[in-house]
Amino acid sequence: MKKLLDYVLSSIYLLYFGLVLLVFHVLQVGAFHLFGKSAHKTVVDWLNASIAFGWYLTGSRIRFSDVSHLPTDRPIIFVANHQSMFDISPMIWFLRRHTPIFVSKKELAHGIPSISYNLRRSGAALIDRKDPKQAITEIARLAKHIQQTSHSVVIYPEGTRSASGQMRPFATGGLAVLLKRAPASLVVPIAIRGTGHFNPTGIFPLRSFSRLSWTVLPGIEPAGKSVDEVVRQAEEAIAHELNVAVPGTRTGAID
Repeated sequence: MKKLLDYVLSSIYLLYFGLVLLVFHVLQVGAFHLFGKSAHKTVVDWLNASIAFGWYLTGSRIRFSDVSHLPTDRPIIFVANHQSMFDISPMIWFLRRHTPIFVSKKELAHGIPSISYNLRRSGAALIDRKDPKQAITEIARLAKHIQQTSHSVVIYPEGTRSASGQMRPFATGGLAVLLKRAPASLVVPIAIRGTGHFNPTGIFPLRSFSRLSWTVLPGIEPAGKSVDEVVRQAEEAIAHELNVAVPGTRTGAID
């Protein structure tokens, strides 16, 4: 019975999801060209609110911990574990006053209504995993932007999603570039729980009545610490919150 319910509610949500992407794609294009980047950002914020709160159609619930304590007068590097494509929308909505910009695979910059357009227009770092030089250049560009604007960046150092909930080792390369080019940044870990369970085998079927949460953990001041120390501290904080094993050996690669 539960499996049948998953299929029915997933079908309803995915129809809604597709319509949201199409409608907001048109709204994004219009907002950007007619009113500029600020209007475009507002449309993107509501796009992601619509995606996230649409999960109520599956009987699922989301919880995002209070972020009122986070500073708005300095750049922030949000470091999170990565379980699913659904990790992203609540972060854009609930962190909207920090203007989060993502480090993303360049393949996502085309072919997906709304999402691809936003990646191209938001200034996201679109990296080629097979070209480390290009990836470093893109991340450095984004780091310079957040240093100048006190905006924020979201990076998933695991690179590959881990739907099981077990964490993969964090790569240090991307964070090293961000900290070098945006030295005023505060590093803030976020522990994401439940999104891998929500869509363990892809976008269909989703598991109805899931509980999804984003827990913002205490910030890490990187001054006086090596990149390895900062990454390890973030890993341990997230693993402790999720009650999972701390990942093993890290690499310097940019994932």
